[in-house]
Amino acid sequence: MRLSHSPATVPLVAVALLWAGCRQQATTFPVRTYPMGEKVLLGSLTYTVIETEYLTQIGDGPTARIPQSRFFLVKISVANGGADTANVGAFQVEDDNGKVYPEMSEGDGVPEWIGYLRAVRPAEAAQGNAVFDAPPRHYRIRVHDETGERAALIDIPLNFNAETPDVPIPGDPSKKEP
Repeated sequence: MRLSHSPATVPLVAVALLWAGCRQQATTFPVRTYPMGEKVLLGSLTYTVIETEYLTQIGDGPTARIPQSRFFLVKISVANGGADTANVGAFQVEDDNGKVYPEMSEGDGVPEWIGYLRAVRPAEAAQGNAVFDAPPRHYRIRVHDETGERAALIDIPLNFNAETPDVPIPGDPSKKEP
């Protein structure tokens, strides 16, 4: 059996193919990397990583929490410049090998814990420590806009925040012991 085509069929097929080729594809947004301390605007949210700290435990005595690796605290600020309350999703840090460490949902004893479920009202900000169980490494923290469609990475260099105590050197006349 042979199908016959009317002369009008060919232009209709051509228009349909042209329309399918020109139709807007799902938009993907580039994921940029920003240095720690810089403000990162994603949608109506503005993120700033302020400082980091590693802890070998949280708390003291028999109730101390001990991590598998280290507690990695990332002090972050999230400001909402939009007109509606924005839900800020959980964070994750990624190392240079692509290994991902999710944010811990339990914040008992974490100083200035930002919380795990965060809703930031318009013209307000949430600030505090997000906590991860991760070994000391160079990381990037992944942040998202309020819809979850756009993401950015904030580069976090390896830093132990070690303070060198002033210890007197025996026999040094310029440093007198108390």
